[in-house]
Amino acid sequence: MDDAQDPFPAPASMQDAWTGSALYGSNATYLEALYETFLQTPEAVPVEWRRYFEALPGLASGRTEVPHAPIRAEFTYDARHPAPAAGRTIDKQLRVLQLINAYRFLGHRTAATDPLALPGQPRPEELRLDYYHLGEADLDTRFHAGSLVGVNQAPLREIVARLEATYCGPIGAEYMHIGTTDEKRWLQQRLEGAYGRPEPDGERRFYLLQRLTAAEALEQHLHSRYVGQKRFSLEGGEGLIPLLDILIERAGANGVEEIVLGMAHRGRLNVLINIMGKSPDELFGEFEGRTHGTALAGDVKYHLGFSSDRMTSGGPVHLALAFNPSHLEIVGPVVEGSVRARQDRRGDAVGRKVMPVIIHGDAAFAGQGVVMETLNMSKTRGFSTKGTVHVVVNNQIGFTTSTCMDARSSHYCTDVAKMVNAPILHVNGDDPEAIAFVTALALDYRLRFRKDVVIDLVCYRRHGHNEADAPEVTQPMMYQRIKTLPTSRAHYAERLAGLGLIDEAGARALVTDYRAQLEAGGVVVPNLIEAAAIEHPYTVNWRQYIDSEVPEEVSTAVPLEQLRELSAALQRLPEGFALHPRVAKIMDDRRKMAAGAMAIDWGYAETLAYASLVDEGRRVRLCGQDTARGTFFHRHAVLHNQLKPGVYVPLRNLHPQQADFLVIDSLLSEEAVLAFEYGYATASPNALVIWEAQFGDFANGAQVVIDQFISSGEEKWSRLSGLVLLLPHGYEGQGAEHSSARLERFLQLCANDNLQICVPTTPAQMFHLLRRQVLRPLRKPLVVMSPKSLLRHKLAISSLDDLAEGHFQEVIGECDELPGRGVETVVFCSGKIYYDLLQRRRDEDRRDIALIRVEQLYPFPETEIKRQLRHYPSAARFVWCQEEPRNQGAWPELSWTLNQTIGMSRPLMECVARPPSAAPAVGRFDLHTQQQHALLDAVFNR
Repeated sequence: MDDAQDPFPAPASMQDAWTGSALYGSNATYLEALYETFLQTPEAVPVEWRRYFEALPGLASGRTEVPHAPIRAEFTYDARHPAPAAGRTIDKQLRVLQLINAYRFLGHRTAATDPLALPGQPRPEELRLDYYHLGEADLDTRFHAGSLVGVNQAPLREIVARLEATYCGPIGAEYMHIGTTDEKRWLQQRLEGAYGRPEPDGERRFYLLQRLTAAEALEQHLHSRYVGQKRFSLEGGEGLIPLLDILIERAGANGVEEIVLGMAHRGRLNVLINIMGKSPDELFGEFEGRTHGTALAGDVKYHLGFSSDRMTSGGPVHLALAFNPSHLEIVGPVVEGSVRARQDRRGDAVGRKVMPVIIHGDAAFAGQGVVMETLNMSKTRGFSTKGTVHVVVNNQIGFTTSTCMDARSSHYCTDVAKMVNAPILHVNGDDPEAIAFVTALALDYRLRFRKDVVIDLVCYRRHGHNEADAPEVTQPMMYQRIKTLPTSRAHYAERLAGLGLIDEAGARALVTDYRAQLEAGGVVVPNLIEAAAIEHPYTVNWRQYIDSEVPEEVSTAVPLEQLRELSAALQRLPEGFALHPRVAKIMDDRRKMAAGAMAIDWGYAETLAYASLVDEGRRVRLCGQDTARGTFFHRHAVLHNQLKPGVYVPLRNLHPQQADFLVIDSLLSEEAVLAFEYGYATASPNALVIWEAQFGDFANGAQVVIDQFISSGEEKWSRLSGLVLLLPHGYEGQGAEHSSARLERFLQLCANDNLQICVPTTPAQMFHLLRRQVLRPLRKPLVVMSPKSLLRHKLAISSLDDLAEGHFQEVIGECDELPGRGVETVVFCSGKIYYDLLQRRRDEDRRDIALIRVEQLYPFPETEIKRQLRHYPSAARFVWCQEEPRNQGAWPELSWTLNQTIGMSRPLMECVARPPSAAPAVGRFDLHTQQQHALLDAVFNR
């Protein structure tokens, strides 16, 4: 093309470029931005401008930066004089480049992603030609398209058509918020290179129609067969089924071997049948009440999980759909934890073998804070799963709440994902070809960049929130539109008929064939692998923990010589590693403890428990907001060099053959982090998995996890977990918020041996309790009311021999020599109050009061308590003493059990406690002290 034809001719010299009034001052801001782009990534700038910038004297002499002020001065022009024609041409070229960029930023705002075509926001003015002083007269003028993929020079009409097809069709792509140029260019290449979408062949299109048919036919079959029963239909969002099919196949082709899915109830039955391979006959049995699972209580059918294996072109892929409650998004972090455990088991550090997929609802994705917490985990060391594929089934409504007015303040329900620079791909749920394209794009992005990615499947809900609902009462306009809308399958079948790929009879035959399969009750998923036909090398055997006979005692002692060897390894530091003076003192004390010169304290007993477990091949994972150091400056699992950047973790450096020890200072989250740890524990029965609250009451922020998973998961779903909760608990006058771990709430949740609730009072008890948790053939969650002031209490100590011998004692009897028949009062207690009672008794030299510590509150140790009572046949008074108010703590739940245990022939047990209170504790230290003295007075002076 010669210069006469070129609308953007190169100047004869740089002087011509700068002195020509085309480069007038009103373009200075844009040109400076273009120049900044050139300095960082020259290839992103049109070739003509690259030549200009490369010829600058500062760059020609080898400099990578030149002052901008002279350039701005050269661009300045007198606004009273119009630019000549050549200048206006260059000005329009710049504006075309601005237009291209505007489509990348804002095209999604006007994309045709809504199958209902409901009225939306007006088209952004930045996408109008007149915004850039362009018009009809410019449409046939050829312009350079800059970095627009697939175009060098073209008429403006063609450039705009390409941009409209790419960014304003059935796909609306948000990616320009991403901070990494490489990612943006990659997405640009894929989106613009496909010109909005690829053209699949006939076979691929037929496959998409088949999967849409399966999705629709199942819902219609259930709707006619089980009239009025809740199933939370997928109708209106059937595109989810081909989406998941494509995702699984492409993931398998790229080497993924496991996918863990999480989703709420909307469409879950469809996913179970058409993706996971659950037998329709089994589902029908659940509708009809003739199928009983192994769980004690069971759960509704749209909460149940499932696992299966599907063959892909890259080999078998194991699928696991997580069990979940109705608390919508809470299953997300549970899935992430399960995936991280599976990745750790495989040594899959880059997340190529195991991948999470989480399916969300639109209102929940925007409305529930746990979504933000989970996204915030995605790049952190202790919680990253190297990218999650998020799929939002966007029904454009939240139960009856209008999403555009009341459900959120952001434009999209997916805007929260921008916090982690995740690309967001909005797609029309009635366009299966566009769905196929964005699914492949999202999966490839996740595998390449190991980051989260979001598919916003914009669809609708053909029925109400459930099938008995009347949605037109609250959304009349929306549901008038829905009633007239053909289904996704019908719409796509008509489209394929127009292309000559299928006729009406052929489309009907697909429905008939699928329904016949359903009636037969057999599995309807293609490429499903028989469970017995595949052997998973990374499968965890849970059978040994199901209905296992639990011994009353298990050996948790560690030989003295082994303890000393571990202690020596824990004291080794790298050359030149400088400790903080307070930490150095703690390490020095631990050397003395190992030598027997000092009593063992809590911090060291706990450390030795972890060391012995990893030494024996048991993985330990310890997580919480201040866990590495310990909220109370007692643990110091991670040591910090005081002279230069660097840390050292002794528990990771015992010897080369040890199991892994991971300690993580978590993000400031309770709900998502505890859910993650629960998910991790459910996939790691051989590991000790611990979540530690900064203070025990912080568990309040994760109550949904405790109620819906930890306490009831076994009873609802037969899901076992050995998760440990360390909840610092004790009344030290710190006020209502940092005293109580709400022991009463956990005891209220106890039934059918579902939990273990323990309150250890010595370092040795903590040592044996932690070891018992993984050495016993039992996997039940363990809730520990862990100490605060006891960490340094002069009486709360143990010896090295206590660790080398014995086991965890569920009840600890009297430690002082008392005359059995001289004891008139037996006091039962738990936790820190024991040491206050002991000190008072010794101070008063009282020999008529025996103190019995109940270290395990549930399962209640009835037999051992009865054994202890035999020592005191003359006792006539029985007391339960607790620090908590009378309406809290252990008493409300255990009073009946305690009285049953001591026997009805004895006097009723009395309770000594703080007065009933709405708050867990008082906030005034003087009042706290008065109450504490009153407790002791009530025990010793009646």
